[in-house]
Amino acid sequence: MNNLKNNARYLRKNQTEQERKLWNLIKNKQFHNYKFLRQYVIGKYIVDFICREKKIIIEIDGGQHNENSAIDYDKERSVYLNSIGYTVIRFWNNEIDNNIEGVYSKLEQFFGINNQHPPLILPRREEK
Repeated sequence: MNNLKNNARYLRKNQTEQERKLWNLIKNKQFHNYKFLRQYVIGKYIVDFICREKKIIIEIDGGQHNENSAIDYDKERSVYLNSIGYTVIRFWNNEIDNNIEGVYSKLEQFFGINNQHPPLILPRREEK
């Protein structure tokens, strides 16, 4: 566990450009007064962002997540996180880079902002 905490600390200090971009929108309760933590340890995993109050996890995926081994790992990880009550939302790096407003809107839907029931929105696979 200590090694995971050290890895999480390292990841917080070395965010990707996309993680930094999203973090700047959701940190300090800027997203509708919800508190987020980043690079948070749950079980044997480190999640990119978590809102514990709503039990929502946000993951930002690069192209490596399109490889078969990563797809299997992400699926196993999501099954575990879902089994303990969390909803996992995934965005591709290019969604963060090219459509941050759309990402923000999808987050509002998942959080039920504007009294809408959040639909299931899955990111499209990036082309190889």
